Amino acid sequence: MPFFETPTDGTRLAYEDYGSGAPIVFVASWVLNADMWEYQVPFFLDHGYRCVMLDRRGHGRSDRPSSGYDIDTRTDDLAALIELLDLRDITLVAHSAGGGEAARYLSRHGESRVSRVAFLAATLPYLRHTEDNPEGLPEAINESDITQLRTDRPRWFADRAQGYFATHLNNNVSQAMIDAEIRRCQTASPYATVAVRREIFNVDHRPDVTAITLPTLIVHGNADQSVPIEASSHRTAKLIPHSTYKQYPTAGHAIYATHATQFNEDLLTFIEN
Repeated sequence: MPFFETPTDGTRLAYEDYGSGAPIVFVASWVLNADMWEYQVPFFLDHGYRCVMLDRRGHGRSDRPSSGYDIDTRTDDLAALIELLDLRDITLVAHSAGGGEAARYLSRHGESRVSRVAFLAATLPYLRHTEDNPEGLPEAINESDITQLRTDRPRWFADRAQGYFATHLNNNVSQAMIDAEIRRCQTASPYATVAVRREIFNVDHRPDVTAITLPTLIVHGNADQSVPIEASSHRTAKLIPHSTYKQYPTAGHAIYATHATQFNEDLLTFIEN
């Protein structure tokens, strides 16, 4: 696995780069890393695409610095990798919290290197309830989660695993897959886990989202218990009227795994049309 040092603070970040052809840059979720895309990468390599994934700071095999977990620094890390590899004509694919980084990348660094963007169960446009964001969620919910993460982080992930995979609707999900994802989530540093979690909830991405002019695919599961569809993608689709919006009735938040075949085909169609 190759590494590079960020120009902002010299943090050493891990990334993966496979194949050739038009690049797809996959942006992982909170506490997850490049490995989460194991059900997408082989499919798109077989279809002639180049697949690039980053382990964000504090996650996976990247360094665990004490700072830089704000949205702009994380976005600048993504931009540094894109510029290092001189990627162009990119399809930017982002899951959950990665959606915020992808949206901020487009507004902060421009759309010149990106041809299209796909948001998968993304934490957009703004999760926190405020007077001008009544569709948002109460801040007490997020702070309660943070308290639990600081008290018993393994249990927090274990308690939510069944809902994450919507196992009551996806009978083909094995316990082995669930256990592997719980372990993967815990590879993120405890400090980064909390710092990024708080950022996800409190950053307003409405200006980022409304500025997007690129072809956009939005995919979300109706059974998502981690990021409720009505508070997120349903609203995002309204803010990007030119977007293609798809709801998967039986999908939870782990849509990239439980509905990989459907999502891969939808993403391929989006890229090639």
